[in-house]
Amino acid sequence: MSQEPEKEVQDEWIRLFLQHLATDRGASVYTQRNYKQALTELYRWWLGERKSAPDWKTLQRDDFRSYLRVLSRRNFSRAAIQLRFSAFRTFFKFLIRRGHAETTPIKNIILPKLERRLPKFLTAPQMLDLLNAPLKELERISKAAQENGHAKIDPTPYFCAVAILETIYSCGLRISELCGLQVADIDWNEQWVRVRGKGKKERVVPIGEPALTAIKNYWAKLSVVPTGTAPVFYSMAERESPLYPRIVQLRLKNYLAQAGLDPGITPHKLRHSYATHLLNAGADLRSVQELLGHAHLVTTQIYTHVSIERLKQAYEGAHPRAK
Repeated sequence: MSQEPEKEVQDEWIRLFLQHLATDRGASVYTQRNYKQALTELYRWWLGERKSAPDWKTLQRDDFRSYLRVLSRRNFSRAAIQLRFSAFRTFFKFLIRRGHAETTPIKNIILPKLERRLPKFLTAPQMLDLLNAPLKELERISKAAQENGHAKIDPTPYFCAVAILETIYSCGLRISELCGLQVADIDWNEQWVRVRGKGKKERVVPIGEPALTAIKNYWAKLSVVPTGTAPVFYSMAERESPLYPRIVQLRLKNYLAQAGLDPGITPHKLRHSYATHLLNAGADLRSVQELLGHAHLVTTQIYTHVSIERLKQAYEGAHPRAK
């Protein structure tokens, strides 16, 4: 017998909060999804323990300490616990601003510290292999089709893939920022792009000539060249709807495999590669922070550890007295 899906939690404050995330804060779909999941889990846990829906304005610090112990017993990772409490913290700030709570019960709760993991990234030669992969695949498939007498292969998706990869790497974009790019956001003469980041914050970032050329080559394959507020990248050539994240993830996985690289590398790892390559080439940390759209410098500083690790490896491999 198939298990029935759990019913949606009916809580007015959760509903209003999620609406606030989407409309007022311009939170990404991932943040909306994660925060909804965190609050839904907490709601259902409370309902199971106390046999009543939580009254948010009366919850105490000890209630969340109890929930923290529950998450630990369920072997949630430190990152998963941190994410949930980040959602709770933001939720209670929202309740306080709306006058539904006076204080936050999350304050002064000691959470498990995150493991410091250096971000994965592709080397410059690996990145070049990835950027070349779509047109190499097109050449291979076209040759096979010609030899077997099959219909000519439509090159549009392959040129689109090149343009997507070049743009992510050239501008260091988040996947949501890439999908949200509009034609009017590109200044072709000055070679910059207006990017809509987290929380509806806009920034301007340079875009290289290879990425601009790749976009032009992709548009040349379309029946109508997009203009104005049209998306830079379409989900399908024949349907003028914007690109969405799942398509980028699947295409990246395919071309990583084609290039002999780890197919588990995510689009965000290309952003890591962008930041690491800039720092390795001598860019200052503040500039990289602005290019990435990080609100806090500490978020960008993780990439300096990557660069230091690279220098240590070079030192240990070259210096006669390193070991």
